[in-house]
Amino acid sequence: MRAETIMTSPVISVGPQTTIDDAAKLMLSHKISGLPVVEGDGRLVGIVSEGDFLRRGELGTGRKRARWLEFLLSPGQAASDYVQAHATRVGEVMTHDVETVTGDVALEAIVDIMTRRRVKRVPVVDAGGRLVGIVSRSDLMKALVKARAEAAAAPDDDVSIRAALTKEFGRQSWSGNGLIRVHVADGEVDLTGTIFDERERAAARVVCENVPGVKKVVDNLVCVEPISGLVIMPPKDGQD
Repeated sequence: MRAETIMTSPVISVGPQTTIDDAAKLMLSHKISGLPVVEGDGRLVGIVSEGDFLRRGELGTGRKRARWLEFLLSPGQAASDYVQAHATRVGEVMTHDVETVTGDVALEAIVDIMTRRRVKRVPVVDAGGRLVGIVSRSDLMKALVKARAEAAAAPDDDVSIRAALTKEFGRQSWSGNGLIRVHVADGEVDLTGTIFDERERAAARVVCENVPGVKKVVDNLVCVEPISGLVIMPPKDGQD
């Protein structure tokens, strides 16, 4: 899945000269936590978010430092802190260093940016740097719900179920390269074979629960502790 398939477009945005008051009201009225900042030609120049409004003089929450640290602080940094707390225009408080993507970028790369940069949204731009969309965490949630609904509509006969399970187990390094065996009858999955870590038992169950048509999972997996050789039998009722 790519950015252009799930992004929100057109995007609610503001300009660098937009007042703090107007930006805050816009975010509140649309129930969003951040706004892209664009120039008149649509070129992205920054993002303003709720976090940029936390250190404000009006709230008495401006940054305060110990006196000895203020003595060591450069005049430039002190001036920058003052601007952050008292500026009236978006362009003076916004985040300038914004990581963007193009529409053909995979969602995996977008999630990587979100987690690495600890941001809630990633702007989507064209080749000229003009804003064309935005991918937020809520967009990813919508894509997740849609993907699960589509998966649930897949064929759910025993042959299809077993094929899907075999394929997924084959993709996972923890599954032991065939040591987990699958038998399916009337939607009931019987797992047999050997695992070497109890956490693999839970993972195997999750694999089954994600395949449409699975009605029940019977756990007959035997866990062998690789160092001591201790054997842990499956749950007594065969179900995890």
